[in-house]
Amino acid sequence: MKKGFIIAAIGFLLYAILAGAVLHFYTANPETMTWREREIFNRKYIGRLEIGAHRDEVLRLLGPPDISEARISSDGRNVLILFYRTQHVKSDGITTRDETTPLLFFNDKLYVWGESAYTAEFGN
Repeated sequence: MKKGFIIAAIGFLLYAILAGAVLHFYTANPETMTWREREIFNRKYIGRLEIGAHRDEVLRLLGPPDISEARISSDGRNVLILFYRTQHVKSDGITTRDETTPLLFFNDKLYVWGESAYTAEFGN
């Protein structure tokens, strides 16, 4: 009886250590997710972003964007808009802007996200 308890306790301890290691060291890879999983992932993490975050930090967290645009603003700043899929509109195999959330960067710093990020800067 005592021997069985010890074996069960050791097994539980090993399971707890393994589960803890997986939870601590595993990082989600947006590139391997289904489009539904990626939408949920993107909504979750876009909501956690902070104004002023560096472009590289956002790319590391969210992976490559579904759509991107770049230009120079009228005052000479580098403008980059990254579009991440966040909502399903039409099942056609193509991600369109109305299925994404835009993130606007000035000189590689996150300035604003959401619909106003695109419409305010580009006048659409």
